[in-house]
Amino acid sequence: MSNNQGKSNRKLIGMLIAGAVGMFGFGFALVPLYDVLCEQLGINGKTQNSASTYKPITIDKNRTITIEFMAQIQSDMPWEFKPEVKRMQVHPGELIRTNFTAKNLSLKDTIGQAIPSVSPGQGAAYFNKTECFCFNQQRLMAKESAELPLIFFVDPDLPDSIKTLTLSYTLYNITDRGYVGSVEQGAAR
Repeated sequence: MSNNQGKSNRKLIGMLIAGAVGMFGFGFALVPLYDVLCEQLGINGKTQNSASTYKPITIDKNRTITIEFMAQIQSDMPWEFKPEVKRMQVHPGELIRTNFTAKNLSLKDTIGQAIPSVSPGQGAAYFNKTECFCFNQQRLMAKESAELPLIFFVDPDLPDSIKTLTLSYTLYNITDRGYVGSVEQGAAR
């Protein structure tokens, strides 16, 4: 092997390593870039993670919005989890209360965390929760059931083009992951 070919091979290996490191770094940067882009465009579907304050506002009785509720459970979560109602009609500005139900199907205490999303994503900014089980981790004892409250209102400024909002929760098993924030004791209420 000639000296020039050895230098050429080392240069090529150096460029390949630099390219791999660059791609790895770019992969890490994509998540925050995606979050910023979606937030700026209003397409992320993320709802607020703290309670909104409801101030009595004029309810738009001339407009009706369909709210759909969905619930998914991660595969390692031994709970049954579902909305009490799958669909309801609401007027923008109206304060609404509904519940999700949860039942721990296992023989051991389990802690869950529900992560919400709203679609279409542009509607997430107009869906306001004043109380939500998703703000706290939920602990259910073995075989225990609970009603998990949700109180919300739809902002009257919701664009007229949006007629339906779908609120979806994905429930995660966080029993073995340590606890962040408060844990609400679930109980049949």
